[in-house]
Amino acid sequence: MDYKQAGVDVEAGYEAVSLMREHIKTTYNDDVLGDVGSFGGFYSISRYMGMQEPVLVAGTDGVGTKLKIAFAMNKHDTVGIDCVAMCVNDVVCQGAQPLFFLDYMATGKLEPQKAATIVAGISDGCRQSGCALIGGETAEMPGFYTPGEYDMAGFAVGIVDKPKSINGKAIRSGDVLIGLQSSGVHSNGFSLIRRLMGDMPNELGVYMQELGKTIGEELLTPTRIYVRTVLDVMKQVDIHGIAHITGGGFIENIPRMIPQGLMAKIDLGSWPVAPIFDIMAQRGQMQQRSLYNTFNMGIGMVLAVDAAQADDTVKRCIMNGDNAYVIGQIVPGDEGVQLCSR
Repeated sequence: MDYKQAGVDVEAGYEAVSLMREHIKTTYNDDVLGDVGSFGGFYSISRYMGMQEPVLVAGTDGVGTKLKIAFAMNKHDTVGIDCVAMCVNDVVCQGAQPLFFLDYMATGKLEPQKAATIVAGISDGCRQSGCALIGGETAEMPGFYTPGEYDMAGFAVGIVDKPKSINGKAIRSGDVLIGLQSSGVHSNGFSLIRRLMGDMPNELGVYMQELGKTIGEELLTPTRIYVRTVLDVMKQVDIHGIAHITGGGFIENIPRMIPQGLMAKIDLGSWPVAPIFDIMAQRGQMQQRSLYNTFNMGIGMVLAVDAAQADDTVKRCIMNGDNAYVIGQIVPGDEGVQLCSR
């Protein structure tokens, strides 16, 4: 018996890497040293040596059970964007420029073309965020995964000059909260979403007038990447804090950037909530606070800025292609997040 008879096809692995190469190379810049296939990825940080105190910022995440939707629809070109987005959006919350990304993908039986399609999505996400895909791992693990399924995760490393890093300590009462619009449900809450909307092909293929597309198409909309917008806004505005609205929604994530003794007052109705959230609220008969403790509710990232810079921040975000809204303010208190109806 050989390795292939045991379920691991090394030739398929070679083919997968060959197909991935063309996508990976599109993320390279002059700081990438070496080529695809090295044991470790090399990345030069010499251009950042002029910083007063350069600091690396790292983040890691996966796509979660959103992958079940991709399996059911046999559509694998966008989940790679989700994987990158979940990591780089976290890193930029500290004001860091993402430098490079590494991915991990595991499956029971490697299908080279499918793997290349997934990596094409990862490469797309890297280009959107201005970082290089300098390494990764594709593991074939027979008997470990359901046939046709896979799991994926990744991590990003960024850099920021410590005096310019963002950690929320500058947030003060009276600061305004700017919300950047999400592209949909992004990559969180799918264990509940799948219960509410279904995860079988016949369920996901249903066209809904409210959405203007099928349920599956809506759910597979890739996570918005905010890196370029945030880095550009930082050049003009003193951002006091940033929260990436992921698992736990508003209730869990916004308090992560707020100092003790302060809280966020959110003005509901100050931004458009996408129809998908209303549909899920109705199907699940969910209470308001539960919705805002589970989903992003149409806001993927929140910036805290001085009130005097709120208008400039909104304009700058819109100039970069991200719809932005004044959604609340920082006030004294210890409730974390207060949801206020207009």
